[in-house]
Amino acid sequence: MKNFRVSRREFLQTSAGAAGASLAANTVLLSPEPMLASDSPSNRVRFGIVGVGMEGTGLLSTAIKLPGVECAAACDLYDGRHELAKEIAGQSVPTTRRYQDLLDNKNIDAIVVAVPDHWHKQIVVDALSAGKDVYCEKPMSHNAADGVAMVEAAKKSGRIVQIGAQRTSSVLCAKAKELYDSGAIGDLSLVEMTLGRNDPTGAWEYPPPADLSPQNLDWNTWLGTAPKKPFDPYTFARWRCWKEYGTGVAGDLMVHLISGMKFVLGINEPPKSASALGGIYRWKDGRNMPDVHTVLFEFGNVPMFVRLTLGTETPEVTRFMGSKGIIELSEFGLSHTPQAGIDLAPSYYCFGLPARLREPYFKQWHEEHDPKPGEEPASESVSFKGNDYDDLRPHMWKFFEAVRSRKPVVQDAVFGHHAALACHMANESYFRGGPVHWDAASQKILS
Repeated sequence: MKNFRVSRREFLQTSAGAAGASLAANTVLLSPEPMLASDSPSNRVRFGIVGVGMEGTGLLSTAIKLPGVECAAACDLYDGRHELAKEIAGQSVPTTRRYQDLLDNKNIDAIVVAVPDHWHKQIVVDALSAGKDVYCEKPMSHNAADGVAMVEAAKKSGRIVQIGAQRTSSVLCAKAKELYDSGAIGDLSLVEMTLGRNDPTGAWEYPPPADLSPQNLDWNTWLGTAPKKPFDPYTFARWRCWKEYGTGVAGDLMVHLISGMKFVLGINEPPKSASALGGIYRWKDGRNMPDVHTVLFEFGNVPMFVRLTLGTETPEVTRFMGSKGIIELSEFGLSHTPQAGIDLAPSYYCFGLPARLREPYFKQWHEEHDPKPGEEPASESVSFKGNDYDDLRPHMWKFFEAVRSRKPVVQDAVFGHHAALACHMANESYFRGGPVHWDAASQKILS
């Protein structure tokens, strides 16, 4: 089977693997969990996929290689992707423009949803009403109201819902969580999350399909609840640039950082508040979503800062900072750097004292604090390497295993809603020009 998906992250992972073939002595290699399943017909999970675009291609290519999983049908509003779905999953796979055909199919157990953000709510709610389990790409919702409706539908149906921000299934995030839970960094006081790109593709300036036309694309249905406008191939390919269809860098990029942070810290709630700044500085192509977005959140009582830019390439890093050190989580590894949090030498303040006060202080400090010879502390950083922390394969595997076992997943509709709310609050703060907070009573974002 051909590999139909080579993402920017996979390219970077390959490069990082070549560069880091020789691991340092204090670097630990993490191994993923094995994926085993009975391949008996009674235990197979049959899924239908709605949306076979850039993300859907990766989901479909990954899912069909998992043991005991089979694609039963594919849906897309663009006929060219019917052809693509058959190339990936086999020529016998039925294709359609109507996602309702998949919901009516009694042989389909689960629906994988990989469509523009403004279509998430309707398809997910309809799938749950039809008794299907659902895997939905991130961000879960297009706005706060959609998220509230999706959570209600999930609770009412009792079906499995998993959201596709994959870090809750990463061995790197699991190790970061283990370190944090063990008290490795002491009392948490600040989290920083940063990510930067610097290329047209990274800024979603995708080339539309060369043959795209109103004849092979159901344009009116694609627009859905968005304002009606004439057929535009660039809107179709670059929908993330506009708030009418997408959620910008917040929903495309920040949601990964937020989801990973929430998993590591064991948080499952929206932020108390968000205050954003940003603008369109580089990609002045008609988009209305910012290409630089900075946000200060308050989660619990801890400030968390996020910096996203499409104008400068920078590492993708989350730093958990506490009284005893730092956990730094990056795309292909993490490190723990302990800090003593105490004076390791006499206070330099006392150099501003006369000798009659300074020298007795220094003498007493050394008598009380100097370690015995041979017992000096030797704290050092330890690093861990593993699969890309946006690990799609184990994340999809956990979903299909939950479909079989009916056991709950970590990144369910409530988790996905809370992560998406952080993104919606960031966007609302940007567009309103001031701080916002989540009001649980009204289930709305308020200024």
